[in-house]
Amino acid sequence: MTLLNTRPIPKRGEIWLINFDPTIGTEIKKTRPGVIISSDAAGKLPIKLTAPITDWKSYFANNLWHVKINPNKINGLNKVSAVDTLQLRGLDTRRFIRKIGNLSEDKIIEIAIAIATLIEYSD
Repeated sequence: MTLLNTRPIPKRGEIWLINFDPTIGTEIKKTRPGVIISSDAAGKLPIKLTAPITDWKSYFANNLWHVKINPNKINGLNKVSAVDTLQLRGLDTRRFIRKIGNLSEDKIIEIAIAIATLIEYSD
């Protein structure tokens, strides 16, 4: 008899506590929050495109790849933070520890715009 995998599947716009290790060089590391960026319909493998979340620094305001997030009960963060869109990673869902909260659709759009700007996308 096989037990079914009952782990929740991370979904777009959710914030999860994620194990980003191992890393190399200046890649963001350790266990920290991250936001799911990829579409829920994308891919068949248990991999999600994620962006790590780090503590907000005032000099991030000049970086187009850092998206500021203020803490609230919905997102589950406890301090002013930044989504680092420069460090997007495809991660196996086994790295996801637990769901922390959700981002608003407006914030997800702001993150998508930062990513589009980084890759110099224009339509």
